[in-house]
Amino acid sequence: MVLGVIADDFTGATDIASFLVQNGLSTVQINGVPSGKLDTDADAIVISLKSRSCPADQAVHDSLQALKWLQQQGAERFYFKYCSTFDSTAKGNIGPVTDALLHALGETQTVMSPALPVNGRTVYKGHLFVMDQLLSDSGMRNHPVTPMTDSNLLRLIESQAEGKAGLIDAQTLESGVEKVQQKLAKLAQENVRYVVLDALNEEHLVIQGEALSAMKLVTGGSGLAIGVARAAVKARQNKETAQEQGEEQQQAQAAGYPGGERAVVLSGSCSTMTNAQVAKYRQQAPSKAIEIAAVLENVQGYATQLCDWIAQNSAQSLAPLLYATADNEALKKIQQQYGAQKSSEAIEHLFSLIVSELKNRGWQRFIVAGGETSGVVAQTLGIDVFHIGPVISPGVPWVKAVNQPISLALKSGNFGDENFFARAQTEFPL
Repeated sequence: MVLGVIADDFTGATDIASFLVQNGLSTVQINGVPSGKLDTDADAIVISLKSRSCPADQAVHDSLQALKWLQQQGAERFYFKYCSTFDSTAKGNIGPVTDALLHALGETQTVMSPALPVNGRTVYKGHLFVMDQLLSDSGMRNHPVTPMTDSNLLRLIESQAEGKAGLIDAQTLESGVEKVQQKLAKLAQENVRYVVLDALNEEHLVIQGEALSAMKLVTGGSGLAIGVARAAVKARQNKETAQEQGEEQQQAQAAGYPGGERAVVLSGSCSTMTNAQVAKYRQQAPSKAIEIAAVLENVQGYATQLCDWIAQNSAQSLAPLLYATADNEALKKIQQQYGAQKSSEAIEHLFSLIVSELKNRGWQRFIVAGGETSGVVAQTLGIDVFHIGPVISPGVPWVKAVNQPISLALKSGNFGDENFFARAQTEFPL
C-alpha cells in the first residue's frame, strides 16, 4: 500500500479519496476503524473519522487507533487530512492530533498544507485565503462550531500544538523541488516542527508532493493529495503508459458509478455555499424545511411524516429536498431558543430515522450536504466501505457501497457550485 489516510470527517474522506483516484492511486474508503484486516489491493486506504469537533482527547485516541490499523495493513506513509479552511479551535483538534501522530511515528517534523486552489483555498505568506478573502474575513468567521477568526496558519498551529512553526513560501516553491527539500532540512535544524506551505496553484501542490516523498507523515486538505498521488505514481518501478494509467482510473471510477431507482436530497449544513445551493434548488424541485419544534415534540412521528412527504413528491424529474440549512441569524435564534448541542443532536437523530425508513421503502440514492449529516447517513445505512466514483464537483465524488446497492453524494458544506444538487442528478441520471 502506498498511503494510509486519516480523515477527520466523512465528507473530507470522500474529498481526498476522489483526488487520489483522479491522480492515479486506486483507493478504498472506510467509515471508522475496522476490527479486522481488510482484503484489498488498493494503493491507498482512507479512514473517515468523526474527530473534527469532538473533544481533543477523543480525536487523538481515534486517530491513533486509525494509525495503528493502517500500519497493520502495511502502510508506511501517512496523511492526516483536515478541512481546507483549517477548521479547529485554539485547543485543537488539528494540533493535538498532529502531535500524537508524530510522536507515535517517532518523527519530529511534518507539513501543514490546507490549500485547494481549484476550490479557491490558497495559502500566501502563511495566510489562508478563501477565494479573495482572508479566512478570518470569510463566512468561516461565523461558523457555529469552529469559528475561524485568524488567517495566519503559523499562529493557528502554534496556539494548539507543542512546537515551533515555520514557512516555505511561494517563491521557494517556484524554485523547484530541490530548493523546497533544502528549506525543509534547514527548518529541521532550527527545530521547526510544523512547516506551513504556501500554495497558489496546482503546480505548487505537485512540487510539494514530490518534495515530500520521503516524509513519513504529511498533513493538509485534499489538495496536497494531488501532488502526493502523482509523486507516488511517478516513483513506481514498473512504469505504466499514460493510456494504461487512464484505463485504470476509468475502471476505478466505474466501480463507484451511481445506481439506484429513487433519490432524495438531505441538507444539514449551514455553510454559506450550502445556503446558496438550497436557495437555488428550492426553485427547481419540491423542498421542505425541518421544524426543530416538531423534532423535539415527536421525532419518530415527524420522521414518518417527512418520509411520506418525500414519497409523495418523488415523481418529478428532480428529487425532493429536505433541509435543516439556515443562515447565521436564523441559526443563532434556533440555538438560543433550543440550545446549540440539543438542536444539533435532534436534527442528526431525525436524519437517521428518515434515512433508515427511506432505505426500507426502497430509496437507493442519497445526496447529502454537510460533514456531520453525511456521517450520520452513512452510519445509519450501515455502509463501511465505498468505491469512489465519478466527480460531481472538485472534491465531491459519487461513492457506492461495496456491500449493498446504495449510492451517495456526500458534500462538504462549502463545496460545489450553486447548481450542485441538480447537477448531481442530471449529469448522472437514474
